Amino acid sequence: MLGFIGTGNMATAIIKGVLASGMLKSSEIAVCDICQEKAKALGAEYGVQVFSCAKEIAAGCDKVVLSVKPNVFPSLLGEIGSVLSENSPLIISIAAGKTLEFIAECLPYKARIVRVMPNINAKVGAAVSAYCGNENASADDLAFVKALCESFGIAVNIEQKLFSIYSAIGGCSPAFSYMFIDSLARAAVKNGMTKAQALEVAAGAVLGSAKMILESKEHPWSLVDQVCSPGGTTIEGVAALQSGSFEALVGEAVEAAYNKDKAL
Repeated sequence: MLGFIGTGNMATAIIKGVLASGMLKSSEIAVCDICQEKAKALGAEYGVQVFSCAKEIAAGCDKVVLSVKPNVFPSLLGEIGSVLSENSPLIISIAAGKTLEFIAECLPYKARIVRVMPNINAKVGAAVSAYCGNENASADDLAFVKALCESFGIAVNIEQKLFSIYSAIGGCSPAFSYMFIDSLARAAVKNGMTKAQALEVAAGAVLGSAKMILESKEHPWSLVDQVCSPGGTTIEGVAALQSGSFEALVGEAVEAAYNKDKAL
């Protein structure tokens, strides 16, 4: 049984992805939330089991996903630590900024812990998720987490020291990408295209561009050069982005997100 403590956007996205992939059945997933109405609504929508409290999840599941706010971890793990110790489930954390060592120190036993950072695109089965385990996590534990992440996207095993920068370019970047796509669409609306059609075109172009990078294995700037004909339209746009410090602003956004993650 895979249990979720907390039913926020990310937990919901993961559950939706896991069920859509067929990796688990709804009867094999349980949820709880401090707001019972949220948990009940999730249970009604996806058919998953609804437990009354975190202690029930800790006692009744062999894999427990901690999907609460990072600042809640000390009090939550203090509350359920003894129950987790008795049951000894695999603990999967999706909290930003909380290291494997931090989680381990909050528990009264040597827990098997895997840290995961997915992104919101799990809702459509297209997330990229980073994961790493502590010394107590077995190969089977890591294999399960990898399969779990791959049920709603791509899974990347990285060193824990890289989690903060991963969070910035993997966890936060969907928001940056949404902003970029919307900016493209709004510019098209200014020039006569409907917003709906502009969003379809812009999102499709960005999706295809990402696929090109992943599948062609070519350097992004090599692909830029292939699109930029001498004296053509694309080079004019590229030059405008560069004069407006586009790349520098992206770098600043990543740096800001990175520093915030480090401070959590």
